[in-house]
Order: sequence, then C-alpha cells, then structure tokens
Amino acid sequence: MAQAAEPPSGTRDFLAAEVRRRERAFAAVRAAFEAYGFEPLQTPAFERLEVLTGKYGDEGDKLIFKILRRGEHEASGEADLALRYDLTVPLARVVATHGNRLPMPYRRYALGPVWRADRPGKGRFREFTQCDLDTVGSASPLADAETLLAINDGLVALRVPEFRFLLNSRQALFGLLDAYDVPDELGARVLITLDKLDKLAPDAVTAELTVRGLPAATASSLVADLAADDPERVRKQLDGTERGRAGLAEVDRLLALTAGLPPGRVVFTPRMVRGLDYYTGPIFEVTAPDFPGSIASGGRYDGLVAALGGPDLPACGGSIGIERILSSQEGSDRDGTAGREPGLDVALAVLVEETEPALVELAGRLRAGGLRVGLYLGASGKIAKQLKWANDQRARFVVLIGPREHAEGVVTVRDMQSGEQHQPRSPDAAAFLRERLAGADSATDRAAR
Repeated sequence: MAQAAEPPSGTRDFLAAEVRRRERAFAAVRAAFEAYGFEPLQTPAFERLEVLTGKYGDEGDKLIFKILRRGEHEASGEADLALRYDLTVPLARVVATHGNRLPMPYRRYALGPVWRADRPGKGRFREFTQCDLDTVGSASPLADAETLLAINDGLVALRVPEFRFLLNSRQALFGLLDAYDVPDELGARVLITLDKLDKLAPDAVTAELTVRGLPAATASSLVADLAADDPERVRKQLDGTERGRAGLAEVDRLLALTAGLPPGRVVFTPRMVRGLDYYTGPIFEVTAPDFPGSIASGGRYDGLVAALGGPDLPACGGSIGIERILSSQEGSDRDGTAGREPGLDVALAVLVEETEPALVELAGRLRAGGLRVGLYLGASGKIAKQLKWANDQRARFVVLIGPREHAEGVVTVRDMQSGEQHQPRSPDAAAFLRERLAGADSATDRAAR
C-alpha cells in the first residue's frame, strides 16, 4: 500500500468489528462511572495554547500538538491553539468558565480522543481515547476514595485481571525530599529522575541524580531506600518530616477507605511519582500483568482551576488507559466478546427487478420492529453471489422473492445456520421473521446459561 494511503503514524483506522468492540468497552466504563453519580461532559478537541502549556511539566509541554495561526497570521509560524493533551485541564477550564452554573461538588466523566506528539510504540499512539472521571469542589478523602473505587469497577467491567493500585502522595514525595535534604530548586528534577526507577537500573538513576546536582552519597541513599521496595523503610524516613507525615496520613486514610476491595488491590508505593506538575495530594497508578505500563492513573490536583482563572476549588480524578487495555486484549476473549460480533438479522436478496418495491416495503417493516436488515445493492439475479454476500454480512436469515414467489404471494426464508427454508405468505413475512429471531435469541440465552 502506498504510504499516502495509510493513516498518519500513531493513528489508526477502526473497521466495523473493532468499532463495536470499542463501543462495548466504552459503554461498560460509562455504566461503572455513572453508578457513582458522575455525569457526562464534552469539550472541544482543541484549546487555547496558553490554557494547556505549563500544566504537564517540561516534558509534557513538548508533546502538545500545536495549531499554527491561520489566515493573515499564517506566515508568522506561531501557534495560538493546540489539540487537547488530556481531559483534565479542559475540565478545569469548564469549571473556571461555567462554575456558577454547575452543582458543587461537580462530578463529571468524559470519554474522548486526546492528542500527543509522542513517538509511537507498542500500545502508544498520537491519537487515543481517554476515559476520565473527576470531582471538583470537594477536599474530602471520600472523593479520592470514590475515584479509586469507580476506576476499580471500570477495570473489573473491562475484565482486566489481577490489577493493583500503586498509591502514593505528593506530600509524601516532598517529605522524602525534606528527609534527604534535597534543595527546593532541585526537587522537581529529582522527582522526575526517581520516576524512572521502573525503567532504569538503580545505578543509572543514581548517576542521573548526581548529574542533576545531588551529592553522590545522598543520591545513593535515596535510590537505595526506594529501590528496596520496602514501604516500611521509607515510612521511617517520612515520619521525620512534617510533609512526610502529612503524606502518610493521606495514604493511610485512602487505604482505610478502600479496604473493602480485594486484599492487595491498593498498596502504598513510595517510588511512584507521577510526573504531572498539577498534582498536589494523593496520586495513583494501576498496573496489571501482561499489560504495558500503567493502565489507569490519577490523583488530587487542588489549585488547577484557580490557575486557569476560576475559583480556588479542590479537585481530584483519574483516567483509565483504555487504549492499552484494548490493545492487549485484541485477538483474545479476555474482553468477553470474542465470537459475538453481530451481523444482519435479515438479508434481502434481489432476484428480479419487479420484486424491488415489495422488498423495500418489507425491509421498512422489519426495521420498524428493531431488526438489522440489509438489502442487496448489486445487480439483481445470481443467487449464489447474493448468498455469499449474506454470509459475509453474518445474516441470520435470507429472504428470497423470485418470479414464482412473487406470483404466489409468498416469500422464501432461508435459515443461514441450519439451511432450512420456509415460505410464509408475504403479508405475514415480517411477523414470521420476528418470531423466528426471538426463538433463536432465546435458544442462545439458554445455551449461554
């Protein structure tokens, strides 16, 4: 295939089967989120550039897809708009804009595409869908807990096995910096480097910390404590600082509020950083065996709404990385939908031109009854070709009206699974097909049970 005919790198075309699979997944997530009282919100695909920049850290800002000025300003090569990087910053803008019209606390979910100028790789795309939920206007730990619980239910609905919430707190991280006497001016860069412990060897992380200006002994001790993967070892360090104790209190409160989940579902993970600058309190990521990277994440981000010109409101939320989940489940029955791809209920073959009005009328009656109906759109005749078309459409029944059927006022109904044929009268054809399909659905349900 010529390169020009392929979708841009990092994007994909979705044909019918994949679109349906994705829509089933989105519906499962929506149902899980709405069960907690979150309401839907849609925002534009692009925002003003100044709304997005400065919210994702230096590395994140580099991945924003910018839109150049248009018209008389096009030659300047400057950008004033950008495709949205996530769904959280647009939410903060909505609250800043429409806050007096929103119920408080405001709980919303959003499913939609976002764009990042990233280098595509396995499970990573430049255009992908996010599934977010957020609570604005509540500082209660209950809001953070319900974020975790709703995401847990969404992942269960998506049939993700053996996942875990890795829980930490930005306050705990700042307390960790205090415990190791890391200067404030180095703090952000030190945290960015510590976030690489899942990807780099401890020695490599230690070396990078020293390059960033941390004394070698401090860097070595800090990395050793985190790499040991022993939360109690880090707790002892955090207990010695005010911010560390505040962070531990946040973590322990959330562990208590989510104790009803399966054992080990939520675990304190001191080495988990989350790189976005706007987080201020508890933070989390979700991992699962056989899934690349994190499959969900989030945290508390008090202050972001005020940074966008709105009221100073507390907020927290999370996002399910549904693209990674769907990519990993592709070709398996893990999503519970393998072998269930729907097709037509009824395919109408066109054997002779004079039967076309009757077929169109029958198709209308069947569709009015809620059935999926396809009318053959090729040249009339050639029954073998039309039966192949019906089979490709996964049709349950095929209706044939040839010259004899037309003259006798009947139709031929062929069961594409059993090969049986029946000839109801034309006026009774719609009722006959609905009855047969209802019987087939009941048999399928009994077999599934």
